[in-house]
Amino acid sequence: MLIWINGPFGGGKTQTAYELRRRLPGSVVCDPEHVGFGLHRMLPPALRGDFQDIPVWRDAVHHVLGLALAGQPGPVIVPMTVVEPAYFRETVGRLRADGHEVHHFALLAERETVLRRLRERGLGRVLQRAAGKDAPPRRDTFAVRRLDVCLERLAGAEFAEHVWTDRLTVPEVADRVAASAGLGLAPDTDSALRGRLRRAAVGLRHIRFD
Repeated sequence: MLIWINGPFGGGKTQTAYELRRRLPGSVVCDPEHVGFGLHRMLPPALRGDFQDIPVWRDAVHHVLGLALAGQPGPVIVPMTVVEPAYFRETVGRLRADGHEVHHFALLAERETVLRRLRERGLGRVLQRAAGKDAPPRRDTFAVRRLDVCLERLAGAEFAEHVWTDRLTVPEVADRVAASAGLGLAPDTDSALRGRLRRAAVGLRHIRFD
């Protein structure tokens, strides 16, 4: 089984994916961004656009996830934003056409909720607090530039199942995703403090420097 966690940048995909992995024995997280990072490192800086526009990225994601599904006995969890319908069909659609059980979820939230989460991600939270508690995220960041397009497209029927996360905690989002996929999660035994520390650690591990 593959669980694809879609959503806008800053929408909680990675946190949800690792919460699922923590409470779902035998599961693994496979992040297609690593394929994109590798492609970027192979290309001259002037040619580094959106790696999803490179056809080999879509092919590689399809093939690599197929290998993971064939060799991994437990669920494969994929946190990845894909909002181009054609690219969605070349990845999620092709995996389904291959006969794999694929559950797709688009995590949605109000625009201001996502902007707040972007301010609070990883080291960004420390930097924003140094600039002022209510300082907005940089308007030239890729995540903010793409936010409106992501929210608009992911709300479409093609990208269902939709999970609105404004009033849900990360463990609650994971609970809803797992229940819809027919999976039973281990109980969430974290205290509020331990949960915050765990999510901060996940955020720090996924800060990009390139």
